[in-house]
Amino acid sequence: MLFVDTPIEFLKGVGPARAAMLQRELDIHTYGDLLEYFPYRYVDRSQRSTIRDINIDEPYVVLRGTIHDMHTVGEGRSMRLTARLRDDTGQIELVWFQGIKWIRESLKPDTEYIVMGKPSVFNGHINIAHPDLERADNETASNRKYIPIYSSTEKLKAKGLHTKGIAKLTEQLLRLAEGRIPETLPKSVVAKYRLPDRANAIEVIHYPLNQHDIALSRQRMKFEELFLLQLDYQYAKHDRQMRSNGYMFSVVGEKFNRFYNERLTFELTGAQKRVVKEIRADMKSGHQMNRLLQGDVGSGKTLVALLCMLIAIDNGCQACLMAPTEILANQHYANIKQMLEGLGVGVELLTGSVKTSAKKKIKQRLQAGEIDILIGTHAVIENDVAFRNLGFVVIDEQHRFGVEQRSKLWTKSAQPPHVLVMTATPIPRTLAMTLYGDLDCSIIDELPPGRKAVKTIHCTDAQRLKVFSFIRSEIAKGRQVYIVYPLIEESETMDLKDLMDGYESIVREFPLPQYQISIVHGRMDSEAKDYEMGRFKRGETQIMVSTTVIEVGVDVPNASVMIIENAERFGLSQLHQLRGRVGRGAEQSYCILMTSDKLSNSGRERINIMVQSNDGFRIAEADLKLRGPGDLQGLQQSGILQLKLADIVNDEPIVRAARESVQEILDRDPRLEELDNACLKLYIQKNKRALAWGKIS
Repeated sequence: MLFVDTPIEFLKGVGPARAAMLQRELDIHTYGDLLEYFPYRYVDRSQRSTIRDINIDEPYVVLRGTIHDMHTVGEGRSMRLTARLRDDTGQIELVWFQGIKWIRESLKPDTEYIVMGKPSVFNGHINIAHPDLERADNETASNRKYIPIYSSTEKLKAKGLHTKGIAKLTEQLLRLAEGRIPETLPKSVVAKYRLPDRANAIEVIHYPLNQHDIALSRQRMKFEELFLLQLDYQYAKHDRQMRSNGYMFSVVGEKFNRFYNERLTFELTGAQKRVVKEIRADMKSGHQMNRLLQGDVGSGKTLVALLCMLIAIDNGCQACLMAPTEILANQHYANIKQMLEGLGVGVELLTGSVKTSAKKKIKQRLQAGEIDILIGTHAVIENDVAFRNLGFVVIDEQHRFGVEQRSKLWTKSAQPPHVLVMTATPIPRTLAMTLYGDLDCSIIDELPPGRKAVKTIHCTDAQRLKVFSFIRSEIAKGRQVYIVYPLIEESETMDLKDLMDGYESIVREFPLPQYQISIVHGRMDSEAKDYEMGRFKRGETQIMVSTTVIEVGVDVPNASVMIIENAERFGLSQLHQLRGRVGRGAEQSYCILMTSDKLSNSGRERINIMVQSNDGFRIAEADLKLRGPGDLQGLQQSGILQLKLADIVNDEPIVRAARESVQEILDRDPRLEELDNACLKLYIQKNKRALAWGKIS
């Protein structure tokens, strides 16, 4: 066992109880985990304040003074220890709520201390709660300029594992670790990017001498994190390509050509043609394809997918398209069946709503090879659904499926089918380079000709009557309107327009029988939801009052207005998705962003970006910068969120360099057999997973 893999409980001063708490609270299990638990900032001991000049807005102050007047106040759980720290300019109260006995015994009255902590105000007086203290005559006070500050929790602090306690353990571990921290990067990479070695970088991050060393060492560890993340993904991709012989689709046959030449009434965009060529090259390469297709709402992703499914059918295989909702599955089925009418392509729909007797027949025909394209929801991955020869899989709005759901489609074929995952949520470049590092990416970055850009307008509550008047004028032209609310019921903690209250006010403004209104939200059962959406789609209702369940699914070309209530509460990408529900027809469409009259700076910034741009990729980049990856939909469980130092928003140059470096190594040495790459092979073996189904997303 390597030194860094030693369980943390064996470090002096830890033991089983503290180890269990470190594991639970900070996910620290081994010596290596503690070494990589880095300080989030440093206190420069040379930058001392006087008590008189304390600024309570400072996150941390360093004081030097004499302790006096110690006493306890209260009893039991409400007991606290207070003391006074005095310097030449005044005095300040220090207070402790935990570890009182130990602190009282260790503090020496009338002794000079270095005191560090966050100043706050209580009862009109400045104090510092649970400060870090060190005797001024202590040797480290003069030798160490930068003091590391570590994140901790209340439970850890109660066990003495506050920032100072963690620092003591780390200092002890660094002494033990001398010469025992293995390098994780090849020497050639360290030399090429002029990085410090790993052991030195870790020590400097915990106990730096100057700012330059901190920056250099953090740069090294950021590069390592991003490099190993890329290695994880790209090695899986190389390994899959070497192991998995994909179906060889060498023929572009009758069904593809008849559809392309006889049924397409318009020219494909340049982006669509480029993407079809990219997928076509994968399908005839002999390697199993795993490709991500990105494109804004209405850019023509489904048509590209259909063309590629026809290639699979021309080569004697079946295809499957899985959608996240019955509405979307029904929509795909109706459109594709209509487009393929008379071409001799068997298309069927399988969802939870299909009757049992019909399901049984569909499954029999599927297994017999009589169905060429199966379209459905998660019903297509049920255990008793068997294909005769599944060769091509399309997963629409892939982030809405769980990993296990997506993975089951791979098991429906004797050899892995080609997989195309599609998303209408544009993914920023840095995320695509990291989270989707093992997928080949295609982008449809232009809309079909003739599409009018949706006009986006910001209105406040004071302009609501004008908005109602505009809705009436659009309905008078025969158009339809979406009105989207963020909540179903009134929240006690957030001042939002709730759906039910909004619905009642809309009904008052647009009364029967002149106006018909649908309502849809996530708490309705599927049958009721489908009924209401069906009414709207058929034009039986003019207004759809909804939550964000209509973000993906309904395609109503006649809908020309999207009104989003409390738009400042939505993320940019979600606003862009909602806006994509209109502008599907030939008429000019509008997106009205309703907000309160008072907006925060960040809320105003988001609204302004939406008004200024219809570019989904620009909006996705802005969303990432404003909110960070942790808040973006579908990314909560990604490895990206476990990065200790790297920041994919601000560290794009490092992301790019790490990616290029990994690509160069794997292109030259795909099995990592070179001596210089032995550390990488060890990393892969140590972190080897079972078949990486998660990489389908």
